Amino acid sequence: MEALYTSPYFGVALSVIAFGAGVKIQQKTKSALCNPLIIAIILIIGVLLAFKIPYDSYNEGGEIINMFLAPATACLAVSIYTKLSILKKYWLPIIVGCIAGSLASMASVYGMCRLFGLDQSLTMSMLPKSVTTPIAVSVAQAHGGVVPVTVVAVIFTGILGSIAAPLLIRIFKVSDSVAAGLAIGACSHAVGTSKAIEIGEVEGAMSGLAIGICGVVTVLFSMFI
Repeated sequence: MEALYTSPYFGVALSVIAFGAGVKIQQKTKSALCNPLIIAIILIIGVLLAFKIPYDSYNEGGEIINMFLAPATACLAVSIYTKLSILKKYWLPIIVGCIAGSLASMASVYGMCRLFGLDQSLTMSMLPKSVTTPIAVSVAQAHGGVVPVTVVAVIFTGILGSIAAPLLIRIFKVSDSVAAGLAIGACSHAVGTSKAIEIGEVEGAMSGLAIGICGVVTVLFSMFI
């Protein structure tokens, strides 16, 4: 048994199986609350606790999956390229909207951290919560943040955004596909983008575009905090 879970392939296999189970459950239930990421996290934690498997052993395979985060984010450029005409047509509102979204996210996090008396380390850990994981981790590390806290904040933000996005679009009657996509990408990065792709092709492309622009904006403005 020990030989099994000490192998790096164990972490990879467990992650893939758990996420696959999450996708199947969501497809059957059709519920936004049954997010594949949430289900995968619960299943993985359950397996590790039930069989008393050390987290470090599982993470040997987890690190392999982490290597694909940056290339996967870069692949979103494909959907952006297919909607290049929309980008050229609406370049000003897209840039301004992404900057406004990034600043609103960072300002609200900074204000809440100061309100509740969190130290600088935790503040910098939470600050990049709305950008994709590779960028968020880099920002947190560069400013003395706690990387595990950053990862949890990013995952929670993405899941919450993917669940709330369709509901908020209906409540506020957002009919413009470009605006909807930018809003989702600016606040809930790659996890939200997967939901945006389900909503529509334009929404998915604009959400992917927002990830890149908001990532750059977050890196730049974090230098002044």
